[in-house]
Amino acid sequence: MIHPFLVSTGVVALAEIGDKTQLLALLLTTQFRRPVPIIAGIVVATIVNHLGAGALGTWITHLLGATVLRWVLGVSFIAMAAWILIPDKLDDDAPAHSRYGVFVTTVITFFLAEMGDKTQLATIALAAQYQSLVWVVAGTTLGMLIADVPPVLFGEWIVKRVPVRIIHLIAAAIFVLLGVMSLLNVGQLL
Repeated sequence: MIHPFLVSTGVVALAEIGDKTQLLALLLTTQFRRPVPIIAGIVVATIVNHLGAGALGTWITHLLGATVLRWVLGVSFIAMAAWILIPDKLDDDAPAHSRYGVFVTTVITFFLAEMGDKTQLATIALAAQYQSLVWVVAGTTLGMLIADVPPVLFGEWIVKRVPVRIIHLIAAAIFVLLGVMSLLNVGQLL
């Protein structure tokens, strides 16, 4: 069952580059300059958020028939490919200094930022595709950490050197491939 873990990790790590939660990680780092509670908050928020998303994806699989699910997944993956190509920006109401502390502020803001985000929707689709809640959530969580921890640790230095557009194109291509494979009922080649 390592296959869903690897696909989930790769897809989410690529999709997260330039995403608003990655920008949020950078913002929290510049405001609080305390990487350990920020990273811990990202882990907790991501696990909770993606467990709920993965459970929804697993439930949807049982609700819909195989043919309907195949079409929903195929179209969803292709829609996510298009969405990835639209650059994210952080909302103006990003958190200022908080009375709740760095960890709690990170958990709350990350959890809320992930609601309806492309990585949350990808988690739903991947859980529906692979029917492996634990491996998908572990993979999507690791993917989030791969993309979000470097900005926390290295700040603006790394963000300025990442070719975000190329990474978005690669992530979009992977989502299109997953969508086409789902629509053609090719199976789980990727």
